[in-house]
Amino acid sequence: MRPERLGLMALLAVTVVWGTTFPAMKLLSARLDALQIIWLRFAIALAVLAPLWRGMQRHERRWGCALGALLFLAFWLQIEGLAHTSSNRNAFVTGLNVLVVPLIAMAALGRRYGWQLWAACAMACAGMALMFHENEPWNLGDSLTLASTVFYAIYILALEECARRNAAQPPRATRMAAAQATVMALASTLMLLLTRENGPGSLLQSAAQLPFDAWAALVYLALLASVVVVTLQAWGQQRVDALRSAIVFGLEPVFAALTAWALLGERLGWPGLAGAALIVAALVFSQVQPAPQKS
Repeated sequence: MRPERLGLMALLAVTVVWGTTFPAMKLLSARLDALQIIWLRFAIALAVLAPLWRGMQRHERRWGCALGALLFLAFWLQIEGLAHTSSNRNAFVTGLNVLVVPLIAMAALGRRYGWQLWAACAMACAGMALMFHENEPWNLGDSLTLASTVFYAIYILALEECARRNAAQPPRATRMAAAQATVMALASTLMLLLTRENGPGSLLQSAAQLPFDAWAALVYLALLASVVVVTLQAWGQQRVDALRSAIVFGLEPVFAALTAWALLGERLGWPGLAGAALIVAALVFSQVQPAPQKS
């Protein structure tokens, strides 16, 4: 199997896990705020990944820490947005990175894309609009989520740039994940100290009182959605370009809707099903086109 296909399969696995994390995030956001969730999640992840700092190379450490800072901002803003808007709107605005990625790549990196990939982006956006259309006006939560989408688009492009600049000696995905988890844990600790009177100490007391289902959700987010997924994404994006990666990630609301149907009994209806079909078609269409060319 070609490396690009292996990378695509890895990114699909990442997207499936992302889609299943929403119920866990919603459960935790009812008891903890965004910083607390990030701190607990990545403290657990760091406990698993910390031994990988041994033998970490300089370029792995440098790129991993920079990516961790971008990831922290994206996570924090998305969870804050989730507290102020509906889950559907949060999923839709997050999914707009399928369009934000090429726009940033064109403006900042001088990339040019053919009409086929733009058509795939349009199909994906139309699909998400069908899945998550609501009549409520734009609100603060939507704005925070859009800011999160911009930072995550930059993160996707930075991963691609990391792979391009280190083609002769590709960074090891596990080491990159360890560096990112470290920055996420340290950044959330610092912000807790600055914004909370008792900092992480009071958070540990609150965490001790969490019910079993909340702890199960937290461990799931820490181990599968952080340790495994961050590693898989770094590995997959060494083999798949940024725009195709963004289109793959556009499947996240499809898997989120499937999870909501299976666990929460929510139904999409015909417009939602049509939207999901459009997103899948966009992914397939994007994979049969030539790669984007740099100017």
